[in-house]
Order: sequence, then C-alpha cells, then structure tokens
Amino acid sequence: MEGMAKDKVEETKELEWALIPPREVSQVDGVFLEKNMCNNWDKIWNFQAKPDDLLIASYPKAGTTWTQEIVDLIQNNGDIENSRRAPIHLRHPFLEWVRVVNSGIDEANAMPSPRTLKTHLPIQLLPPSFWEKKCKIIYVARNAKDNMVSYYYFQTMNKGLPDPGSWDEYFETFMSGKVMWGSWFDHVKGWWKKKDSHPILYLFYEEMMKDPKREIRKVMEFLGKNLKEEVLDKIVNNTSFAVMKNNPMTNYINDIEMNHSLSPFMRKGVVGDWKNQFTEDQNKRFNEDYEKHMADTSLSFFEEL
Repeated sequence: MEGMAKDKVEETKELEWALIPPREVSQVDGVFLEKNMCNNWDKIWNFQAKPDDLLIASYPKAGTTWTQEIVDLIQNNGDIENSRRAPIHLRHPFLEWVRVVNSGIDEANAMPSPRTLKTHLPIQLLPPSFWEKKCKIIYVARNAKDNMVSYYYFQTMNKGLPDPGSWDEYFETFMSGKVMWGSWFDHVKGWWKKKDSHPILYLFYEEMMKDPKREIRKVMEFLGKNLKEEVLDKIVNNTSFAVMKNNPMTNYINDIEMNHSLSPFMRKGVVGDWKNQFTEDQNKRFNEDYEKHMADTSLSFFEEL
C-alpha cells in the first residue's frame, strides 16, 4: 500500500509538471535569458551589492550547488544541522531568477548581511555594484563537453528553461551559444580574465573532483577562515555527491518545475561522461571549434581524470 501511495504522489507530481507552461526566452545584449529576467532587467542591473557580500558565480551545471554547500559549511564552521536550516536557494538567493511571487533580487534585499548570493550571469551582465564594492567572488568552471551534457539533461527536466529538443539539436544550439546565459566560451573566458583585476577565486570542477579537500581549503582561505583538519574532513564528507544527492536541502526534490523522473537534478557528478553522449563526428567538430574559441586565452581544462 505504501508503494502504491508513493507511485500516486509521483504521478501527481509528473502531471503538475506537465501542466506548467514552458518559460519564454528573450535577450539582453545578445545573451539569451528567461523573458521574466529580461522584463526585470533594470531592477537586476541596478541591484546594490554590499562590501561584505560574497557572490558565487558559474555557468549553469558547472558545480554551482556543490560550491554553494561548501561555502555554507565553511561559513558555519562545519555545522551540518545549520547548513540544513533551509533549501539552498533560500540560503543563497539566485540573483537574476524571477519566480511567480518574488525574485532573487527581492530575496537578496530582504536578507541581512553578510549575504551569500548566486548568479549565472556572464561577466558583462553582472550588476556594476559588485565591482564598485569590490565584493569577493567565487567562480567555478567545468570542462565544456561535460558541462554541455549536464546542461542538456537539466533542460529536459526543468520547465524553468527552454525545451532542449533532441541531443543532436541541442549540440548545435550549445555550439552556437544560443542557450540560456549565453556562450560557454565567452562565460568562462570573461570571468578568467576578470580575476586579474578583482578578488575572484577561480575554481575548476575537475580539480574539485580530484582533490576536494585541497579545493575546499582554498575556499576556506579565500573566505578568511581557519578551520581544523577534522572540520575540513567533515565538510569533504558532507559535500560528497552521494550525501548531497540524498539531502533535500541541496537536491531541489520539491521544486515543482523540475521532473526528477526524467533526469535527476544531481545526475552523475563525474568527469568524462561526455564520452557516453558525443558521437565521433560531434567530438571532432567540437574539438576544432574549441581550438578556435580558446586560442586567445591561457585557460585550460581536463576532460577526464
């Protein structure tokens, strides 16, 4: 009986998800964004950051939630219960996101200092007050191929984003930069360049997978904290993929716009999964395009560990 009741709940959730209309898309300065963001753009652009704000920035599906949970646990000295006080989107307002009843800007403005905020905006669209107030920023980047695959599956299950179509169709869309929040190449390169003139800690998803404790220590030092080794070990454990996947405060299981039965929000959390998705021709085409786009930067990524 319990199993039947659970199935009924899942069916109801899927029906509710199916009835949600897809979000419309528009553009700001040539970057594709959800239409409500564009309609709210003056409010977003004029957002007033504070000097003690911390901003977590990334391209979508590059390890954002992972980084957020690491930051929250460091800020709270490894207190696991405290980090589960609320869903992560309430702990760290998503700056540009616009919901039915409120927006990330509203949530941020209502939050006491010091605030930790999140954004997927490319460098040129970030509200100027973050630069003026010299806010600390943590940026996390992921190799383009894995990022593309993860973003594709995220779009299939998230009604807050456009329908990605088939994988082959999405491959073309991503290559042309016509996805939400714009070109991956422009995004990672723009933030990489900006770190030379602003307090930005630039992290790599692959390095976080390879040696999480080392990267968590970098974040700790960037935030001016000094935690004991056993606390760092606790943070490593509690920000592992398996633990976060089973944590309702990080896995968006109650978000009505996400259908986890189509693809889980936390899908695999590995490096190199692109090999299971790319055809040989797609890989060849991508590599050729990648060389051209990345010729003007020192930025480099690992595609496997």
